[in-house]
Amino acid sequence: MSDRLTDVHAIRDVVALYCRGIDRLDFELVRQAYHSNGIDHHTGFDGTADEFVAWVRKSLEFLSGTMHFIGNHHVDFVGDDTAISETYLLATHWGRLDQGAQTNFTTGARYVDLMERRDGRWAIAERWAVREWTRPDVFVDPERPGPRGRRDADDPLSVLLKRFGR
Repeated sequence: MSDRLTDVHAIRDVVALYCRGIDRLDFELVRQAYHSNGIDHHTGFDGTADEFVAWVRKSLEFLSGTMHFIGNHHVDFVGDDTAISETYLLATHWGRLDQGAQTNFTTGARYVDLMERRDGRWAIAERWAVREWTRPDVFVDPERPGPRGRRDADDPLSVLLKRFGR
């Protein structure tokens, strides 16, 4: 039996890296969050992890950005290598000015994940993205010049990681 704190950390890291992948359009990170035969259930989508990555890529590239905030996270172990992970989150989405207000919204949701450890690696075997509510948002231009998030290699995170060869 492994150290449960290490397992919880590894499971939380899967969720955090998934969110980073979504927000930065790093679809390799998104794909790594799932086992090879993983399944995903999202609003408007049910299918394999590979199908989900293709579907979500189209949805996200249409938008100007997303930002996922992870809140409460609890893990219930139901076996040595199986766990149920529940993660509360706020996910904000915004579009370009020419797309209209319908692309600007925040949703409160939960990721309910069946996590499995296979060959020493925790990943999602099946995910339910449970949408609890959605509200429209209004966005304004930044108040001053400064660093801004990007969804490409010029994002400050990407620049810093590259500095250290990652």
